[in-house]
Amino acid sequence: MSKLSVIIPAAGSGERMGSDIPKPFIRVGNKTILEHTISRFLEVPDVAQIIIATSKSYIPTIKSMFEQLSTDIQLDVVEGGAERQFSIYNALKLVSAECELVAVHDAVRPFVRKQLIEECCEVASNIGGAVLGVPAKDTIKKVDADKVIESTPDRSVLWQAQTPQVFQKELLVKAYESALGENFIGTDDASLVERIGGAIQMVEGDRENLKITYPVDLKVAELILGVGK
Repeated sequence: MSKLSVIIPAAGSGERMGSDIPKPFIRVGNKTILEHTISRFLEVPDVAQIIIATSKSYIPTIKSMFEQLSTDIQLDVVEGGAERQFSIYNALKLVSAECELVAVHDAVRPFVRKQLIEECCEVASNIGGAVLGVPAKDTIKKVDADKVIESTPDRSVLWQAQTPQVFQKELLVKAYESALGENFIGTDDASLVERIGGAIQMVEGDRENLKITYPVDLKVAELILGVGK
């Protein structure tokens, strides 16, 4: 398998969690959410590099965290931007020359499975890009500006995108440079690659790969780790 560089944007706030601490740095059990997330990628043999994009004030925290890790993987930290997209672009500039694939993964998805990361890498190597996701389980409604329902899309063709999203390095860099050159802000990395016609395949994941966003998600995370009060 190709060597993989992992970009983890960790500059988000804790506002929706009702916390003064940014979500990635909230502790669950004896580790921060970010440490739990990093640990999942340390299990993947083809990971050659991990890059954390974070706010300037948390760079020393990340560097201290790195010092506690016993690994041969190259570890880098970069200052994030005003938008997630700018943070990832800053990180892309640090991707090692030996890495042919780049994965972007949410800092607050600490339960992604090793085999699913590897499956995404295999698909991306073959066709260009891969997105981990699950079929939509709820009925989705499209509404107008006044919240009046306009239509009900066919749920059978709708998927909820997760991360990691893995791409061939050259494809992702091209997508980012195109988006930034035309002031386009996408909702995720795949949307930038889709925009330039890149091929991306959905890889079915699982619902344990939750994104910790609200207090209830933190409770679920504690249950998964067996550290709930």
